[in-house]
Order: sequence, then structure tokens, then C-alpha cells
Amino acid sequence: MSGSSRVGVEVGGTFTDLVAFEADGVHITKVPSTPSAPHRGAIAALDESGLTMDAAGDLVHGSTVATNAVLERKGARVAFLATEGFRDVLALQRQSRRSIYDIHYRKPTPLVSPGDTFGIPERMGPRGEVVTPLDEAAARDRIRRALEGTGCESVAICFLNSYVNPAHERRVAALVAEHFPGAAVTCSCDVTREFREYERASTTALAAYVQPVIDRYLNEFERELAARSFTGRFSLMQSNGGRLPASGMAGNAITALFSGPAAGVTGAIRQAERSGYRDLITFDMGGTSTDVCLVRDGVPVLTSDAEIDGLPIRTPVLDIVTVGAGGGSIVWRDDGGMLRIGPRSAGAEPGPACYRRGGAEPTITDAHLVRGTVLADTFLGGRMDVDPALAREAFGPLTGQLGRGVEQIADDAVRVAEHNIVRAIQLVSTERGRDPRDYVLVPFGGAGPLHAARVAEELSIATIVIPPAAGVLSAFGLVASDFVRYESRTVRFPIDEAGAAERVREQFAEMRADAVAAFAELGIASALRFTHTLEMRYVGQAFEVPVALGEDEIARLDAAFLRAKFNEAHHRVFEFDDSRTNRPEVVSFRLGIASPPPSIPELAATEDAPRTDTVTIFDAGERRTAQRVNRQALRDAGECAGPLLIGDDTSTAYVPPGWRARIDAHHNVILTRRG
Repeated sequence: MSGSSRVGVEVGGTFTDLVAFEADGVHITKVPSTPSAPHRGAIAALDESGLTMDAAGDLVHGSTVATNAVLERKGARVAFLATEGFRDVLALQRQSRRSIYDIHYRKPTPLVSPGDTFGIPERMGPRGEVVTPLDEAAARDRIRRALEGTGCESVAICFLNSYVNPAHERRVAALVAEHFPGAAVTCSCDVTREFREYERASTTALAAYVQPVIDRYLNEFERELAARSFTGRFSLMQSNGGRLPASGMAGNAITALFSGPAAGVTGAIRQAERSGYRDLITFDMGGTSTDVCLVRDGVPVLTSDAEIDGLPIRTPVLDIVTVGAGGGSIVWRDDGGMLRIGPRSAGAEPGPACYRRGGAEPTITDAHLVRGTVLADTFLGGRMDVDPALAREAFGPLTGQLGRGVEQIADDAVRVAEHNIVRAIQLVSTERGRDPRDYVLVPFGGAGPLHAARVAEELSIATIVIPPAAGVLSAFGLVASDFVRYESRTVRFPIDEAGAAERVREQFAEMRADAVAAFAELGIASALRFTHTLEMRYVGQAFEVPVALGEDEIARLDAAFLRAKFNEAHHRVFEFDDSRTNRPEVVSFRLGIASPPPSIPELAATEDAPRTDTVTIFDAGERRTAQRVNRQALRDAGECAGPLLIGDDTSTAYVPPGWRARIDAHHNVILTRRG
């Protein structure tokens, strides 16, 4: 790295956040996002921050570019090459219906049209043996038909059983490069080496669909950085909670689909760990949505069964559940007269009604201004002008429809949003075999600390940790993240067969060697750490459960130990084990490799002179008098009881009656519930 400062820039649906660590301290910048051209919002944040880019040694970026390309169907036109006889895999999908009582149900629309799908004469067997040799003449003909004059700029190659033997995929990729060197090529063996044909095909098609979009975005962003004399290391956040250098995203854009939410989880882990908390439920409520994730012993839960727009993704991502309950989520009444929140959002353009940018529909941000839990004079530290009168006016139509006062409707809207958030947290905790009472809640994002206490009450969570500068914690998470890469392989065998334990050790050793070599190509070779996970099930089961193994456990592995680890994991999820009558088997291997940053800077809120006053709020159907303090006043007081509003430059925290608040030595606000 050529400079000393470290910068994180995260593009959200409503705001773009920047956190920079320089020799003279922490610098925070927040500007409106530009959905039509996300990189402009990121560059605007850099320009407004006043940073000298030639002094920046490390710049980490997270955005929703890949996500939006899929959701808005604005990715590249893809030619899909499949084994002859299996070209309809993307259209056939699975037999299951997501909504069994919906007579109008339709399967998710594939990203590739049938006319852009081509069969290649070849066939690998389930053990990697060649059943039908690759017909190169026919392959060249199909490639020409797929790419000559069709408008396809990206090629996805997914052959049957190529996760075992990728030789045919590699050869066809070489033929594409030979005849059409400008086309982007994505092989399934480079994206996911796991079985299940439809899921692997879907992941490959998604990767090919977003790769040109990400490439163009990064090229434009890097040109803007070069124009500002940036010569440091530029990295991109991934969906797995770690980052990679921009050069590592070539052919790997699928890992950036959920980079924004993942950065927030990383930031929450880093900041909560300083105060000794490692079992967390992170709760990120921004302008557009709310994302929740469970973290056990400092490690976020990963899943390989994520979806986007109904399409499966078989690559490790943080197990994040998202609901349409953000500050900009629109409050509306359905046909049955029920109050609803989201999933539509006012976003950055035009934004909530109170922003004075033309928004006319009420949002959660407007509801807080009406209730008094957000105050106009301190919104974003007083840097942004908002109008409470416009917020009240936006709720006018609902008062007539529902026959309730504007404050009561605003309060009801907040309650509904909090119920939606509680349900999301239950999905990542109780429905995964975890009791939320065993965790602390870590809220962040501009709106998270406003709702955290009421959400915690419904879940019987007794402790809340609110990080400093909570509204920009995702940008901090970018800077604090490790370099991370995951490798996965499907290799099936029962654990009671001869040599099973040695086979596990050998497979992990092979994957470690490949991962280290991949990191070395990216210039990353220091302080490497590894995680080892087996995907296991009983023979005959349809789906697997993850079984994590430590370094020391792999060294002393045997069949009895593997069986015990699997039974424990299976019982936690399903409340039973069947080890007496059923044989466990290993299905897939997942290896993670990580290299941490040399040091993790400490996040601290701006310290102003202590301020205290009294305000009137409307909460839980009652008008209350609350004390409003800034962080310095709370620090001086030692501990304060609710009702209380705690403000800083990026967010406001609400402490209801029955809760107490204090600031610890690491700048975290700790809320505890009496009784």
C-alpha cells in the first residue's frame, strides 16, 4: 500500500457512507445515494470527505450493483452451454411450489432465454469418467450460433457432473476464448464444485449474468480513483463477510451479490468483540430494508442455500434474512384495511416525505418525526434539513381511511415494522435451533437503534450493544474485514467406510493447497487462517447440515468422533438423531481461508460538549416525556434510565421505560433491561 489512511465506502439504497481512518482520527461522511449510477454516489462521498486520495493506502468498497442487476433484470445477455439433453435445466427448475395455494403461481423466470441455451455433445459420469467424449466440431458450431450476431456478451458453461471432472468445461471455455476472445466466460467448476444440477446451473447463470456488469462498474470506479491519484489497494466486499482485491473479482462476481449487508455484520462483530460480546444477533436497519444475522462465538452463520429473486445460489454467503422495513419503507393500507410496511421504499429518490424532494407517501422515517423519536434539529447531526410538517401531511390520507389520529397511526406503523423485524430474527435464531435469549442484540444503520429495545422486549433479549457511529457501521465493517475466500467440493462417502477419516484429512489438505495458491496470486500470503466444514446427512436424506471442525479436531479425527459431531449438529436443527438405525455420510467439503488486516482501527463517535434537554414523544400509544442526551452527557452521567433519546451524528437510539443505558470503555452504548 502506498499510503497510510484506510477508507471504506458503502453504497446503500438511500445513503452512501464513508469511514476513513487517518493519522488525525476517524472521518465520517454520508451523502445521498444515486441509484441510477451507484459509483457516482461513492465518488461523491470521497470528494465531499476532503480526503487526499494519494495518501490512501487501502480502499474497500461495498455496493448493491450486482444485486440490482439481478432484481432489475439489467445484467448481460448470457449464452448458456449445457450437456446435450439437459439444456432445459434452467427452465425446468424444481418440482416444488413456493406457494401451494396460489393458483396463479409461476416459477421464477430464468435469466437465460430458451433461445440462448445450447446443448453440447459430451457426458461425464458421476465418478468423473468420460461417458461421451466431447465433440469439438459440434461445440465450435454451437459456440458460433450462440455468439455470432446474437448480442450475447457472456457465456455460462455448466456440464453434467463437471463438479467431479471439469475437463470438458475447461476445453469448451478455451474454444470460446479462441473464437470470441472478447466474451466473458464462466464455468460452473470455477463457481461451485457442488452437486445438485439445477442449483449449480442457476449459480453459474447468475455469475455470468452479473460478471460484465461488475467488470464495467469496477473499471469505471478505478478510472475515477486513478483520476484522483489513488495508487493504493482497492478491494471489494463479498457476500461471505470478507473482501477480495478487485483483481480477484474477475470471474468471481457472484460472491459480491450481498456485499452491503455482509459488511455491516463484520463491523458489528468487530465492535461488539471489544466489549467482550461474541454471541450476537446483528440488526441493520437502513433506509430501504432491515438485515438480521446470527453470530455465534464471533463467527457469523454461513449458508449455501441463498436465493435472489427466487433463483438459488450455491456459494457460501452470510445467513442474512432481509425484510422490507427500513426508514424509507412506505406505510400503506391494504384492501382488508390492515396497516402494512414496505416492501416498497421511497429510497434515495425522492426519499421520505420529510426530505422535501417530492416524496408524498408516508415512511417509517416520517413516522418517527411525527412521534418525536426523531427530531428535525438533530437529524444526521443537524446536517440534513427535514420538515416534520410534510411528514404529518403524508399520513393525512391514512387518518381518513383508518379513523385514527396521525400520531397513533405513526406509532402503529412503527409497531408493525418492529413485528416484521422480530419475525426476521426468529428465522435466523429459533428456526435454526438457537434461542435468541442467549444472544445480545447489536443494532446499527440509521434506524436500528431506534427500534432495538422494543424488538428485544418481544424476544426477551436482556442486553443491547449499540456501536458508536452506528449509522455508518457497514462502512467501518469494510475497513475491518479480512481477506476471505471459500472453496467447496462435493465428495460423497459414508463415514463408517474404511479410511473415511484419512479421506477427510486428504481432501481438506488438497483444498488448502489450492486456496493458498489462489491467495498468493492476489498478493496475500500473511497470517492465513482456515475454517473447515463438512456438509453431512443421513443416507437417504435430501439435505445436509453443516458440521464445523477445528484444526485440532481434524488431526485426531476418526469415525466415532465424526458421528458424534454430526449427531450433535443434526439434533440442534431437527431435535432428533437417527444414528442407531441410519448411516451418516459426508456430502461436501467447505474450506475457508482468511487473512486479517494488520490491525483493526477503533471506531469512536464524535465527542461534543454534553447536551441534555427534555422532549415529548408518542410511544406505545402514550405521550411521554423523555430526556434527550448526547453521548458525552450520557458518559458524564454514568448511567441513565429510560425514556431516553441518545443522539450522535449518524443515528438516534431510543431507550424505553424499563431500560437503562451507559457507555463502556469501548464507546459502545450498553442497554440493559431491569428484571
